[in-house]
Amino acid sequence: MEKNILEIKNLTKYYGKILGVKDLSLTLNDGEIFGFIGPNGAGKSTTIRCIMNLINKTEGTVLLNGKELDKDEVSLKELIGYLPSEIHLYEDLTVKQILNYHESFYKKSIHKRRRELVKRLKLDESKKIEDLSLGNLKKLGIVLAFAHEPKLLILDEPTSGLDPIMQQVFYELLREEKDKGTTIFYSTHILSEISKICDRVGIIKEGELLKVEKVEEMQKKNLNFVMIESEEIDKIIKDLNLDVALKRNNTIRFKNNLSSDKLIKSLAKYKIDKVLIEEATLEDIFLHYYK
Repeated sequence: MEKNILEIKNLTKYYGKILGVKDLSLTLNDGEIFGFIGPNGAGKSTTIRCIMNLINKTEGTVLLNGKELDKDEVSLKELIGYLPSEIHLYEDLTVKQILNYHESFYKKSIHKRRRELVKRLKLDESKKIEDLSLGNLKKLGIVLAFAHEPKLLILDEPTSGLDPIMQQVFYELLREEKDKGTTIFYSTHILSEISKICDRVGIIKEGELLKVEKVEEMQKKNLNFVMIESEEIDKIIKDLNLDVALKRNNTIRFKNNLSSDKLIKSLAKYKIDKVLIEEATLEDIFLHYYK
């Protein structure tokens, strides 16, 4: 039986009369990478900030290891590593001074792990925070989140600012953490990241959780797209009542839920110049839920 590390129950957050998150319930298992996806403004960061008690919840409960996670529960917060989407630190300090200050928060020594991460991420400790590029600032944020070897990593748009090579290093770090049993809550709007690293995915829209599913099961959905080129294209659309995603002159692309056999039989009575059947990508599936 899978053990739960994080449980969110009926989380709701209003900013005055504006809804941030509504009645969101979610459970994360030990050692999984959970993708939390949605476009900007969908409620991802609001959910994370409520979990971290950076903003007050309107309603709901957040449990970590079965205990309520509130502002004053320091022992539970020691189990969390948090990387915000935007990193703000003391700009007149150097990277080394920030990391030394960070180390002082912990009773156990985290210096060895800090040195490993600094080396892997190629971070210059002599530079001042104000002189760091967006990418180097994000690398510093990763070190701060990972150095104390937390049981739960909460990552909000973690790859923004990282170059492609450093993104691959970051993905390697995530897989290593997963192998150690760390649970990772990975919030992003970049769908390609989900298919690379996540075990399950939750789709959020306008503050509401639409779907939670294993990534591999989502990719196996019997959903495909068909491209047809025909001089009778308007008649085909009307007769078959197609859900057209794209139309350009005599060519259409539409979502298809029929078997290939039934599809071909239904098209056989028309003059078809070209037909292409494509499996849905993760992005197609995401857009399917987002209509």
